[in-house]
Amino acid sequence: MPDQTLTPLKLSTNALRVLERRYLKRDENNKPQETPEVLFRRVAGNIAESERNYDSAADTQAVADEFYELMANLEFLPNSPTLMNAGRDLQQLSACFVLPIEDSMESIFETVKNAALIHKSGGGTGFSFSRIRPQNDRVQSTNGCASGPISFMKVFNAATEAVKQGGTRRGANMAILRVDHPDIMEYIHCKQDTRELTNFNISVAVTDAFMQSLENGSDYNLLNPHSRQVVGRLSARDVFNHIVQNAWQTGEPGLVFIDRINAANPTPQLGEIESTNPCGEQPLLPYEACNLGSINLALMVMAKDGAQVVDYGRLRRVVHSAVHFLDNVIDASAFPLEKIGQLVKTNRKIGLGIMGFADMLLKLGIPYNSERALPLAENLMKFIAGESKQKSQELALARGAFPAFAGSVYAQRGDRPLRNATTTTIAPTGTISILAGVSSGIEPLFALSYVRNVMDNDQLLEVNPVFEQTAMLQGFWSAELMREIARTGSIVDMETLPEEVRRLFVTSHDIEPLWHTQMQAAFQKYTDNAVSKTVNFPRTSTPSDVEEVFREAFRSNCKGVTIYRDGSRENQVLSVSGDGKETERLEEHKLEPRKRPESTFGRTDKMKTGCGTLYVTLNHDEQGLFEIFTQMGKSGGCAAAQSQGIARLVSLALRANVNPESIIKNLRGIRCSHPAWVNGGMVLSCPDAVGLAIEHYLKWRQGEAPGEKHSSSLSALDQLTGACPECGGAIEHEGGCLVCRACGFSRCS
Repeated sequence: MPDQTLTPLKLSTNALRVLERRYLKRDENNKPQETPEVLFRRVAGNIAESERNYDSAADTQAVADEFYELMANLEFLPNSPTLMNAGRDLQQLSACFVLPIEDSMESIFETVKNAALIHKSGGGTGFSFSRIRPQNDRVQSTNGCASGPISFMKVFNAATEAVKQGGTRRGANMAILRVDHPDIMEYIHCKQDTRELTNFNISVAVTDAFMQSLENGSDYNLLNPHSRQVVGRLSARDVFNHIVQNAWQTGEPGLVFIDRINAANPTPQLGEIESTNPCGEQPLLPYEACNLGSINLALMVMAKDGAQVVDYGRLRRVVHSAVHFLDNVIDASAFPLEKIGQLVKTNRKIGLGIMGFADMLLKLGIPYNSERALPLAENLMKFIAGESKQKSQELALARGAFPAFAGSVYAQRGDRPLRNATTTTIAPTGTISILAGVSSGIEPLFALSYVRNVMDNDQLLEVNPVFEQTAMLQGFWSAELMREIARTGSIVDMETLPEEVRRLFVTSHDIEPLWHTQMQAAFQKYTDNAVSKTVNFPRTSTPSDVEEVFREAFRSNCKGVTIYRDGSRENQVLSVSGDGKETERLEEHKLEPRKRPESTFGRTDKMKTGCGTLYVTLNHDEQGLFEIFTQMGKSGGCAAAQSQGIARLVSLALRANVNPESIIKNLRGIRCSHPAWVNGGMVLSCPDAVGLAIEHYLKWRQGEAPGEKHSSSLSALDQLTGACPECGGAIEHEGGCLVCRACGFSRCS
C-alpha cells in the first residue's frame, strides 16, 4: 500500500484543469478515472519497478515514494509521454525520436510508416531529408526524374495530419536539410505559404564551411547527396539573405549548426548526427530516442542572512533523484520500434533540464536582461551538469556503463564510466511548466498579468505571484492596475511604477533579442545536448536585426537558433505588443470596397451550429465571391446579431478584394462553448460555420462536390499563432512550439 503520509499535491486551479483535460486516465465515456494524486502515484510506482532489473530484492516502494515526492512537490516533472503513459497499456515514455531517410522509395515510405507509429504513441519525430537526391535528378532504376526532398516532406506532412497521437497529442516533426543540398533554395522558401507543411518545423543544417564562406563573401559548393559530386555553387551571402528574410517573415527556417553538434557527439563510432527532435534541443542519431524531464528552479531558492540565494543543497538532491528517475524510464519504456529500443539502451541518453528560471531570477531580484543573470545561468548549468554526471557515474558503478561507453569520447579521454551518454538537455516545458505553475524552460516571463477564460462568460485574472507580492508589499497593487497590465502583459512603459520594479519584472518582448541569444549561450556552455529557446523580436525589427542574432548565435557556440518576430505570420490574431504602428500602416493603405452591382448570383447553405440552424447565402459578381448574408433560423437574439455582423464584415473584406482563403483561415477553428456534431465531424461555432460555408462555395464554383464531412480539421487551427484555438488565450512561442498557459494547449511545428 502507498504511504499515506506522503506529501499531498499543491496544484493551482489551472494545473488541475490542464491535468484533467490532458493527462488523467479516462474511461470509454471520456470521464477521468483517476485523480492527479493517483496519476503521480501511478507514474512513480511504474518507474520504480525498473529497480528489479538490477536487484530482485529492491525496495521498490521506497523508490516509488522518493519519485512521488519529487513530482508531488513539483521539484521535477518528466516529459508529457511519461506522465500520460507510465503504468498504462501504451507504456511509451519518450518524447523525442529521430528516424533516417535514405535515398530510396522503400526507405522513404518505411520511415513514413514508422513515424506514424511514433506519432500514435505520443512522440515527436525529426528527419534529415539531406540524403534524398535533388529534384529532376536522374533515377536509373526507373529511367525517370527524382521529385526532390520537398515533395516527400509533403507526404510526411499529410501522414502526420492523418494520425492522432493516442487521443492526447498531435504529431510534430522537424525537417532538416543541409545548406549544401542542391534544393536548398526551394527548401528555404517551402513554408512561405503558411498553409503548407503545417506539421513541420524546418531548420537549415549550416556547416562551418558555409559560415566561413559567408564571412569571406565567397561562393560554396552544392553536393549531390547521391553521387557526392559537386553540381553547382551558390553565393553564401545570397543564401543567408534568403534564410534571414524568411525567418523575419514567418519565423522559419531556424538554423542548426550541424558540425558543432557532431563535435559534441559522445558516440561518433555509432554514426553522425543528422537531425534533432521537433524543437531542436535534442540532437539524436538515426533510430535514437531520448526521454526528458525538468527541474523547477523556482523552488531552488532560500533565505540566508536576510537575502534570497540559490539553494544548491536542495538542487543537488533533486538532480540526483531526477537522473535516477530518468535512467529508470529507459528500462520502463516500451519503444514503438525494436531498432529504437536497441539504440536507446546502447547509449542510454537522458535529458535533464530546467523550468522556472525566470521565476528564480525574480525571487533573487535579478533582471533577466542583466550582467548578473548571465553568470548565474552559466553557474547553475555547470552545477547541474556536474551533479548529473556524478549521479550517472554512481549508477554506472551499480548497474554498468552504457554499452557504447568503450568507444565513446569519454573512454578516449580516460573519464570514469558513465551510465548515460548524455545527461542534460534544456527543452521547452510548455505543459509541464503549467502544471508546476512556473515560467517555461529558460524563457523570460511572457506576461505579468493576463485574463483566462474559465466559463462561458466568466474570466479570471491571473497575475504572476512574485509580482503580485511585490505590488502588495510596495503598496501599488490594485485590481484596476492588474487589469490594465493584462492588456499588454508588460509594465515597462508604466512610469507611475517604481523604476526598479519595471527593471526587474521584464517580459519576453521587453528584452532586446541579443540578450535572448546570450542567455541561450550561457546555458549551452554546460549542456550536453542543446537548448530550446525562442529569440523574440518586436514587430518593428528588421531583417538586419535577425541576421545579427543568427551571427551571434554562431559566434557564441550555440548549437542552433530559433527566432520569432511578433506578428510576423500573416494571420496572427492576438498580439501583446500594442505599439500602435498597425493603425499607421492601415492609414497609409486605405482600401475602398467595390460597389455592389444590380445583380449577383450564388447559393445558400444550411449549416448546423450549437446555436441553431444557420443559413449562409454566398453571392458572386463577375470578379468573384462578393458578399455573404446569414439567417439564424428562428432563434434571433445575440447569435443572430453576431452572425449578421460577421457576414457584413466578411462581405466588406470580399469587396475590398481580400483573398477568400485568408478569410477561411481566420474563421475556421474559432470555438464556442456549444459545438455541433454533424456528419463526420463538428462545427465549432457560428464563425466556423461561415468559414466552412465559404469552403463549400469555393469548391462548388470550381466544380467540386463539397462533400458531407463538416470536420473542423486542425489545419486551420495550426495557422493561429497568436490566439489559442481552444480558449482564445495568448499563445507563447517557445523553441518552435506554441503554448497556451491559460488552458494547456500546445502544438509543436
